[in-house]
Amino acid sequence: MDIFKKVEGEHLYKQAKAMGVYPYFHALSSGQDTIVQMEGRETIMIGSNNYLGLTSDPRVIEAGVEALKKYGSGCSGSRFLNGTLDIHKELEERLAKFLHKEAVMTFSTGFQSNLGIISAIAGRNDVILCDRENHASIYDGCRLSFGDMIRYKHSDMQDLEKKLKEVPENKGILIVTDGVFSMSGEICKLPEIVALAKKYGARVMVDDAHGLGVLGPHGRGTAEYFGLEDEVDIYMGTFSKSLASLGGYMAGKRDVVEYVMHTSRPYIFSASITPASVACALESLKILEENPQRVKDLLEISSYMREGLKKLGVKVIESNTPIIPIYVYEDEKAFLACKLLLERGVYVNPVVSPATPKGMALLRTSYTATHTKEQMDKAMLAIKEVLDILEVK
Repeated sequence: MDIFKKVEGEHLYKQAKAMGVYPYFHALSSGQDTIVQMEGRETIMIGSNNYLGLTSDPRVIEAGVEALKKYGSGCSGSRFLNGTLDIHKELEERLAKFLHKEAVMTFSTGFQSNLGIISAIAGRNDVILCDRENHASIYDGCRLSFGDMIRYKHSDMQDLEKKLKEVPENKGILIVTDGVFSMSGEICKLPEIVALAKKYGARVMVDDAHGLGVLGPHGRGTAEYFGLEDEVDIYMGTFSKSLASLGGYMAGKRDVVEYVMHTSRPYIFSASITPASVACALESLKILEENPQRVKDLLEISSYMREGLKKLGVKVIESNTPIIPIYVYEDEKAFLACKLLLERGVYVNPVVSPATPKGMALLRTSYTATHTKEQMDKAMLAIKEVLDILEVK
């Protein structure tokens, strides 16, 4: 059979195109900000992960420009060989100090970070306990490793303990969880996870892609939020969200980080982060360190939007994060809602099956520290209007 036979099927994206509600790959002709130019229309952006609003900050942009001038456009090799710059090391040292960890290593993308960390740490005699709603990169990292992956029910600590009890004593155990779950905005039950890890001799890895710059008094993430910074063995995170750049990192004890540096195939065989990206992440980190008020601003504007939607009768999940999902339940309604909102000058993300269970399609909205209340007022009224049109209760 022709391997390309599968492309002829009745795929959802084809149906959306045929219906005129295809919601993907809308092109921006401006930088990422609270207001963007999208296909000739001024649009309120409530679908990005630009949590601290730093992608358009002049200091970040200037840092990237200067690095481009000094180091050129790329490194032409992996960190393992010729692709290490002094600013790579500076970023890692500064981030390790910020996160209160002994060492940090950086990867070319956040997705690659989970691939590289998990596949290096988990071997043939190890078991990975994985929350069912973890990010796709965690799942792929588990598949790339030689360890056995066992999924536990989402944030279900009874199920996690049941699975831990079943692991043979001669197996190494790694519990991996998102800090902030990217679709729902829920925060993981880190205190309970840490307690169970201690009870059963497991190690804990937190994917804090949506936690860094979002949670904790200083924006250090989920562990700071719970006061458990010394209890998490591995942090993973990204530069593409709060730190307004591209790349990812691992933070932990020095001997663990150095082991991954010398055994992780996705790390060893990938080109290093480009100079401009490193400089932008470094400058963003400096701004976060100097001005943790941005974290408070982010949570305040998110709370304003959440409370405003609730007053309008829109059902939202309660959380302390800038991710606010709005359920529309049917995939087709999610696509149509995005189209209607874009026509009203508001961009949101559709999340449909299999990214969510069938019948639980949602609009993923997310907010930025530099959003204004005026922008939020306009966006929430547009959302309410579209939901009423679609008869979403």
